[in-house]
Amino acid sequence: MKILQLCHKPPIPMVDGGCIAIHTISQGLIDEGVSLKIITASTEKHPFLPNKIPQDFKDKTQIEGVFLDTRVNIVDAFSALVTADTYNVSRFFSTDFDRILVEQLTNNDFDVVHLESLFMTPYVDTIRKLSKAKVVLRSHNLEHLIWERLANTTGNKAKKMYLKHLAAKLKKYEKKTINDVDGIASISFEDTERFKKFDCKSPLISIPFGVNLKEYDFHIREDEKLNKFYHIGAMNWEPNKEAVSWMLDEIWPMVNKEDLSLHLAGRSMPGYLSENKSDNLFIDGEVESAKQYMHDHDIMVVPLLSGSGIRIKIIEAMAYGKAVISTSVGAEGINYEHQKNIIIADSAQEIAEWMTKLANDPALVRALGTNARKLIEGNYDNHKIIQNLIKFYQTI
Repeated sequence: MKILQLCHKPPIPMVDGGCIAIHTISQGLIDEGVSLKIITASTEKHPFLPNKIPQDFKDKTQIEGVFLDTRVNIVDAFSALVTADTYNVSRFFSTDFDRILVEQLTNNDFDVVHLESLFMTPYVDTIRKLSKAKVVLRSHNLEHLIWERLANTTGNKAKKMYLKHLAAKLKKYEKKTINDVDGIASISFEDTERFKKFDCKSPLISIPFGVNLKEYDFHIREDEKLNKFYHIGAMNWEPNKEAVSWMLDEIWPMVNKEDLSLHLAGRSMPGYLSENKSDNLFIDGEVESAKQYMHDHDIMVVPLLSGSGIRIKIIEAMAYGKAVISTSVGAEGINYEHQKNIIIADSAQEIAEWMTKLANDPALVRALGTNARKLIEGNYDNHKIIQNLIKFYQTI
């Protein structure tokens, strides 16, 4: 099988959850013997860095990067407010990217063109003109839902109006686009059900984020205290910024004790957050290895109020056998059991209470972590997930 994967950000380096999710698909397809070609957008936010990509990956994907200027242009953004243009998506269309795509489609017969996220759908028309390949959308989330939820949580009236308008336009675009492709591989069962409610005629399958379990060292820690709480997530993603602000403003003040610590990591960490640093509050910013960071800390806290799709960092933390406290929005898409393999808490008071409880009950922390690892072993083995994706390709 010959597959062309179009990416809105490079799969390597794996600097955030989106990159990790793309790489997991890429590497999984390679491991299954698929002939894979990758064309990726290179943006200011996510540059294409060939020197960071292992030679073996380059050889097996012939990966190419094309620069796209996706920075928000105020004139274009304002214009989109009064036209049918969905600016968040249209700024990912580039004539340079389209030209490279035309070359590939003209010179190769692909079986499937795999689109990573809604942002690659502006290229569907080009694919249809030049190829008989089936077009599959890998949906990382429902974009409109992110902005809808952000609108619901903001107290700024002007911002609320703008976000609702943006969400409505994205929703209209998503409803149309899902029937322009030959299949949709959504990242969660919840998103699959949402697509069905959109009157989706395209075949659907749930393909969750998977992990290679060999890469996640799991051992039960016998420490008397497991009280190093942490959050890690890219801070140039609006839901993460909102979550960290909520944590620092409302949750941490109720938990803050000398024998507990909170560690915050993520690329693009706002400088003003450093003002909150103290003896037990660490603003670590971008770290060299997210996996090592998770490995070195005890309990993940995910106080997300908005967002969509699936939180890849939660699955990775569970693979390490970490206890996780999350809102129901944060844990959406994961087949969890509250108080068995994760703690679900939706108010600042609840999160604070659970943080305090777990800090005083290392046995419970270990039990949650052990059960979390079992959940990942049973449901998120990437080898099985990629095999299901390939079968889906074949059926359409």
